[in-house]
Amino acid sequence: MTANSHEPFLAGERIAKLSVLTLLIIGVIELLVGRLSLSLGLSADGVTSLFDALVSLIVWLGLHFSRRRPDARFHFGYQKVETLAAFLVAISMIGVAIYIIFVSYLKFLDPRPISYPSIAMVTLLVAGFLSMYRAIQMRTVATKYGLLSLRTDANNSIKDATASFVIFVSTLGSSLGLLELDAVGGIIIGIYILGVAYVAIKEASLILLDACESPEMTSELTTALKTLSGISDIVSIKLRPSGRYLTGVVTVTVAGSETVADTERLRKEIRDIISRILEPVEDITVVFRASQDG
Repeated sequence: MTANSHEPFLAGERIAKLSVLTLLIIGVIELLVGRLSLSLGLSADGVTSLFDALVSLIVWLGLHFSRRRPDARFHFGYQKVETLAAFLVAISMIGVAIYIIFVSYLKFLDPRPISYPSIAMVTLLVAGFLSMYRAIQMRTVATKYGLLSLRTDANNSIKDATASFVIFVSTLGSSLGLLELDAVGGIIIGIYILGVAYVAIKEASLILLDACESPEMTSELTTALKTLSGISDIVSIKLRPSGRYLTGVVTVTVAGSETVADTERLRKEIRDIISRILEPVEDITVVFRASQDG
């Protein structure tokens, strides 16, 4: 892995570490204010923030280990650790969702008034805006470098912000006498989290199973390679995701009269075309077969 290939993971690590620190501070403050105000919704949001700090820690560790070079045990490197981290994060999100729905259900059965609602609402607004700002930062880095685990964490941060705003509304409603609103808001957030987790698990699972669902990309690559002089046919194009990169094997048919210099020229031209069409590419093996007619 080159120095440039380390850049995405380093950028992801920096924002993930910042996320851990921010969530810890938010979680502790929400728990303290929630205990003071007797707001179950705010306390639940605090527990969720602390749990999400653990999620960001998992993402950071995944990105950190993804930078390791290939060794005797992992010949293709550790880049899929980042995808595995995304999978674990999504599983963790399911646990958070179940917790929120359960607590909200209990609150719905036994709604209680909130003490110091103004303090609780200010805390929720600050937590919501901080989470949203953090989510925008992470999503920007995740989109720029194609980091699945960080994108999942960014979606989780959007959930945090949404939860804080929803609980703010429910707290406001509770202070006006609509005590059940706090529980309804929590249930809505829990369902939303389950949806985000489902999408993340599906995407991470496909990558871990080497799925490469892009027939249009393969077709475009086949058409482009057939234009090269010296190639008789495209036997197969096999691609697999490895973290944020694509690797694979391209097998082509060439005339039996091709020299070593000719095949090396073709190999370079093939890789140049692949690099233009596929982004980002880590390693593509080109296999030549002699034409039966040659």
